[in-house]
Amino acid sequence: MQAPSVGGVMLPRGNGQTVRLSRGASLTDFAEKINANPASLVAVMMNLGEMVTATQSVSDETLQLLAGEMNYVVEIVSPEEEDRELLESFDIEFGEDEGGEEFLAPRPPVVTVMGHVDHGKTRLLDTIRKTNVVAGEAGGITQHIGAYQVATQVNEEERRITFIDTPGHEAFTAMRARGAKSTDIAILVVAANDGVMPQTIEALNHAKAAGVPIVVAVNKIDVEGADPTKVRGQLTEFGLVAEEYGGDTMFVDISAKQGLNIENLLEAVVLTADASLDLRANPEQDAQGIAIESHLDRGRGAVSTVLVQRGTLRIGDTMVVGDAYGRVRAMLDDNGNNVEEAGPSTPVLVLGLTNVPGAGDNFLVVDEDRTARQIAEKRAARERNANFARRGVRFSLENLDEALKAGLVQELNLIIKGDASGSVEALESSLLQLDVGEEVDIRVLHRGVGAVTESDIDLATGSDAIVIGFNVRAAGRASQMAEREGVDVRYYSVIYQAIEEIEAALKGMLKPEYEEVELGTAEIREVFRSSKLGNIAGVLVRSGEVKRNTKARLLRDGKVIAENLTISGLRRFKDDVTEIREGFEGGINLGNFNDIKIDDVIATYEMREKPRG
Repeated sequence: MQAPSVGGVMLPRGNGQTVRLSRGASLTDFAEKINANPASLVAVMMNLGEMVTATQSVSDETLQLLAGEMNYVVEIVSPEEEDRELLESFDIEFGEDEGGEEFLAPRPPVVTVMGHVDHGKTRLLDTIRKTNVVAGEAGGITQHIGAYQVATQVNEEERRITFIDTPGHEAFTAMRARGAKSTDIAILVVAANDGVMPQTIEALNHAKAAGVPIVVAVNKIDVEGADPTKVRGQLTEFGLVAEEYGGDTMFVDISAKQGLNIENLLEAVVLTADASLDLRANPEQDAQGIAIESHLDRGRGAVSTVLVQRGTLRIGDTMVVGDAYGRVRAMLDDNGNNVEEAGPSTPVLVLGLTNVPGAGDNFLVVDEDRTARQIAEKRAARERNANFARRGVRFSLENLDEALKAGLVQELNLIIKGDASGSVEALESSLLQLDVGEEVDIRVLHRGVGAVTESDIDLATGSDAIVIGFNVRAAGRASQMAEREGVDVRYYSVIYQAIEEIEAALKGMLKPEYEEVELGTAEIREVFRSSKLGNIAGVLVRSGEVKRNTKARLLRDGKVIAENLTISGLRRFKDDVTEIREGFEGGINLGNFNDIKIDDVIATYEMREKPRG
């Protein structure tokens, strides 16, 4: 029924009916649902004191306000439900094995290793894989997740186990939770000398919430003060009772460092899977599964580690992973070997996607490229609308406290860029969980993989956001653009430093003493070998000036390869010089550091004292 409303605008009045809308819907979307003219809804919003255009994505709160004014109830559809409805519109069922019992075949168990930081999870996975992952970790903490398969003998029969490597620090709670959801069994690593710690309990709760059986690996039994019996007693309080005490949880005493009892642990995993799980899937249907980790590779484009959960993934298949799609050009196993197909519970690195999907995104194989593109584009548009709806006075972490006190801002907008999607997701989740009181909300407007770009700075400029680069730097002119527009860009290589700094800023405690000032960047055009000095970079100075004895870092494809380097030598032709300005060529020696390549960028900087504003 038509009835007059605010300002004399004619529009339909609801009788408490429910209108279902997706995140970031516009007034036009709402108008279509209730058979109204979008212009009339714009007029209503103006009367309510909100300036909104008809096609602009608006926040959930704005939609609720408008609906309440017109006696409707707005139900915001969850992302999961939206996705299910989207796939149903293409006649695709996700998450179900096709056919009856006769189509199901046994599959290997998928295992996540959990536990407290420093209790030896990475070392255990190292020992199982017989490789060394530890060496490349910043701060000794696992920063990325991957997946790999191992074989073990149980009752003289070869059995395979797939491991998902989830990070260990508490900051990665969300990623660990997601790891458990894509997991059949959790290995809980507890150090025999430390016993049960807070993160042990946290990991245990994640595994229980996901409803997965637990095998306990009591590590470091070779260390002084080790007491495996104490660990068993402590875990009894949390409902994990060892088999030898009459319970049903298998405990295995191991030393990851010495390689003791590793085979027994793998056997315990297989026996637990056989006893309590029916691990079967249909290998004949179109493949479906989950993206474990993704990143941008300079030579190969977007690459994603996916775990096939049902069906078989083959080269040439057309797949959709989140808002990315493409035809599978090549697949590599965890040893880097090419494979033609991957069945249930098999992790593979996939090449051929249009862009980098998010960690935890579902993937599915579809019949046509056109279908894949349509699903990916609709997902991307939906995410973009939701991000635009979260718009909000430009400030930096330093003046955030003043902005809060002055009432200028009630939310902190962030843009997060990182070197891998797992890290980005973990950082986002940890920041959103910060407890900073009622006065401020944290909103992540955009997250992505790769260097900080000019479009990121554009978005930050328009929405007063702070940009966080995790293990990546600004590319091209993004750095100068950020300086010109006054956008605060922060770089971190260890995740909890970012969390601590933002939490400190939100609580008004940030007292920066120094800031990093970029002096200049130089692009390596040639690499000269010198028996006396090592490798010398023949460079063209792209911006600013490069000075001798200043600090430098080396960038490759926008990613930081080395930090804390020093410009120890600087030459113009045959002369030693103290500086080289923009547009000039010269030679740079980075002291003992020799891992330099053509197209690398040397960025020089100095730390300057920064007074508190």
